[in-house]
Amino acid sequence: MKKFILLALLLGTAMYALADRNVIRHEDIKTFLKTKTYVVLEDNPMSAYNFKVKEAVEKAWNITPYEFISTAQFEEMRKDIDKSFLVMIQVKFSKDKLEALYNFMSITLGSGVSKITDMPDIVSIPLSYSSVPEDSYAYKIESFIRFMQDHIRMLDKNPELIKNNIYDYYNKNMKDNVSKKELWLLEKDVEKSIRSLDKIRKAYPHVVRIVKEEDIEKAIAEKNPNVIFLHKVGPEGTRLQARCYKVLIGAGDDKFYYFDYHTIDKSDGDGFLSKDFKRIK
Repeated sequence: MKKFILLALLLGTAMYALADRNVIRHEDIKTFLKTKTYVVLEDNPMSAYNFKVKEAVEKAWNITPYEFISTAQFEEMRKDIDKSFLVMIQVKFSKDKLEALYNFMSITLGSGVSKITDMPDIVSIPLSYSSVPEDSYAYKIESFIRFMQDHIRMLDKNPELIKNNIYDYYNKNMKDNVSKKELWLLEKDVEKSIRSLDKIRKAYPHVVRIVKEEDIEKAIAEKNPNVIFLHKVGPEGTRLQARCYKVLIGAGDDKFYYFDYHTIDKSDGDGFLSKDFKRIK
């Protein structure tokens, strides 16, 4: 599967630019709302990402007009300042000890810059390590699409929240509400040392359910207001172990209730940790 692999010219400081790109301006939000958004599909027509993003956009995208394009068309159009793009890119963070390659779903503005990472980034969500199969995240794409639009509208109404660590807003304002809903988890997304339900309940004394992927997909499709699910980005047993992202998302309201990541090491493995449960209880 061909993706926008940010190698060669984009190594070094440009890789770390993803974090800096989150400092957008309110004017960028206003500009985005006036654009047509071009949804970039992967070159593989059988891609699970393509199928799910098309399905999600056709069902839930309502913030701007949209059109589906190819990666070749994106390369031709991405410098047009009157356009916006929903695109999956691959990113490295040069300041990390292990330079893992991650998939991010991003909404960007067209810009006459040479590097994709210099395009104004309206919002980005980590999807997976590049080496992890698409089915680890594809069934959650509709929720991501809905969140991104709500996030943009929230920033438009509250421009004072536009800052470097925008996801801090969700941690400060949403995590107290987690205990009022059911927390749905895949067993494999919980760190091994706390994976049993008994251990989870000792760290988190509220309603928690171990479910299957299709249960989460169904909750998203039905906009179940009682469910918060975990989106975990990790190496999934593959060789390179670097960051583990952990995001709690409302299946019904598409809000982020918790956003954090840790570096995987001997003490903190690949998954939601005991300390994460303690933070949200």
